[in-house]
Amino acid sequence: MDDAFWDEIATFRHDLHAHPELSGREVGAKRRIQDFLSSHTSLAAEDYGSWLSVRFCPEGAEGVAPIAFRADMDALPIDETISLPYGSTVPGVAHKCGHDGHMAALVAAACLMEHDAAIRRPVYLVFQPAEETGEGGHACAAWLASQGVREVYAFHNLSGHEEGAVMVREGMTQPASCGLTFAFEGNAAHAGTPELGTNPAPVLARMQLAAEKLDKSKEGKLQFATTVGMTLGSHDFGISPGRGKISFTLRAGEDEGLARMEEELGKEAHELAERFGLSASREKRDPFPATVNDWRAAEKVRASARELGFVQEKLPEPWRPSEDFGWYTKLTCGALFYVGNGETWPAPHDPAYDFNDRILPVAAGMFVKLAEGMPLL
Repeated sequence: MDDAFWDEIATFRHDLHAHPELSGREVGAKRRIQDFLSSHTSLAAEDYGSWLSVRFCPEGAEGVAPIAFRADMDALPIDETISLPYGSTVPGVAHKCGHDGHMAALVAAACLMEHDAAIRRPVYLVFQPAEETGEGGHACAAWLASQGVREVYAFHNLSGHEEGAVMVREGMTQPASCGLTFAFEGNAAHAGTPELGTNPAPVLARMQLAAEKLDKSKEGKLQFATTVGMTLGSHDFGISPGRGKISFTLRAGEDEGLARMEEELGKEAHELAERFGLSASREKRDPFPATVNDWRAAEKVRASARELGFVQEKLPEPWRPSEDFGWYTKLTCGALFYVGNGETWPAPHDPAYDFNDRILPVAAGMFVKLAEGMPLL
């Protein structure tokens, strides 16, 4: 495809960027994807309610094991603070993780695949909702497995690396995580007679210390808890408060390790509540499984990058943010790979971030080359 095509893909990405939608609300993104595909390809996007699937089956490919590619659609609850001609038109919401670029790259790949005689197997393209909350991947992954998909791939843009460089790891590439909030309730009292009430402050402090003990980084393990919020009282000097909350993000290299962390903190909360005469409750949010790449799929990514002449970098350590692509690799062979934004490019989730349009041909090219390859199984 010529420069005019990639300019059109970048314009499509900018349109998505200007109209961001939070997790589970990606109605406009679905419509824009459907409209672009209908005007540029003969492919039809099937609407499954909260997500889209596109099937491309070359002549004579029926019965061959399908391959699949996934792009996420949701934006973040972050204000657009940089000046862009296509900046977010939605207050408090912006594409600060690059999912607009992920969608644009997969749409570009759809346009390319339709004219590629080297692809000899069915291809599914999935546009998934709610990656940021970990809620969208499971249903899409299960559906692909039901269609007999044997391989699945996705990419994420990654800052701090050479622009256009392709990176992939075998095994765990992004950890499991979840959010936990513990709420404690006792009785408020006058600050002059705190003994007449039950203040959760000592419990919150001990929960913080318990979370710190879960950190295994000094032992060379990816396991730690991050305190992301704590509330207690109203800063009124006459009141000893009776309610308090503390929230953690738990992160571990294995799903089992994450479950153990959750169990330990839950046990600590229960014992402390009994000890200090409080009631306790727990809420779990945003669960993500570990994303574990199959070594064969990772090697196929490397081979595809070599064939295309793309620069490759090693990833000696996992990328610590979580990704719900782990749902896909639990059900079929696959890999999540990365494309570098640039060594000094702002990181995803940074208010100064915007997707780098120059890496769109790299990501789309990787999808097409992977589709051309022989089935792994």
